[in-house]
Amino acid sequence: MAKVTVRYWAAAKAAAGVAEEPHDAATLAEALQAARERHPGELVRVLQRCSFLVDGDPVGTRGHETVRLADGGTVEVLPPFAGG
Repeated sequence: MAKVTVRYWAAAKAAAGVAEEPHDAATLAEALQAARERHPGELVRVLQRCSFLVDGDPVGTRGHETVRLADGGTVEVLPPFAGG
């Protein structure tokens, strides 16, 4: 189990009520499940629309259960952004 920091941006930050928090998780799927359990409600809905970076690399369409997390790593939770 890796100790990672999950950082929330924009709508995800508002829904979680924090900018970042630690989680113990081996995969991205486990980290996101822990976040859902810690913040039931709006964050669960926001996460459905988010993209993710793991240690600066885009996850893209990879299955979250296949994305391994490294101890001390960072997961960035990025909701869709408006603008141009």
